[in-house]
Amino acid sequence: MLLISISNSLDELVYLLNQLTDKVYSNSHESLSDASIGEHTRHILEMFQCLEESYDSGILNYDNRKRNKYIQTNTLYAKQIILGIKENLKKENKVLYLQQVVNDEIIEIESNYFRELLYNLDHCIHHQALIKVAVLECKNVIIDENFGVARSTITYRKQCAQ
Repeated sequence: MLLISISNSLDELVYLLNQLTDKVYSNSHESLSDASIGEHTRHILEMFQCLEESYDSGILNYDNRKRNKYIQTNTLYAKQIILGIKENLKKENKVLYLQQVVNDEIIEIESNYFRELLYNLDHCIHHQALIKVAVLECKNVIIDENFGVARSTITYRKQCAQ
């Protein structure tokens, strides 16, 4: 179910990217503190890439992302990255060590692959919510009302509507 949810969120992102020109994708938006839809998309994708690239070593540090600006300016390339992420998600669960530097000290916390996939899903949805703010300023772009909405919120809203 987790992999299906991740795939669905990434598919929603592809659907959006299919509607955007590279110019619209890379333009800054005041509503995003002058960031672009592309910057938020790059951030989402690089977190997934970082997890994938850290799987074999078992040491995961999200601060060591590549920050590839081409992802944030080229929708076709971003969609290719999404396809690659989706193809490489299915791995066995295993222990990972999450590292981060806090106040010049390396903090290391035990985690696991599935936990980090779940984190990346939540992180993806959070950034999709931010992207949605900018997309609502764009003309002729169709976006699902649940884009950027947590699955638990969608379920809750359905219960309230009954």
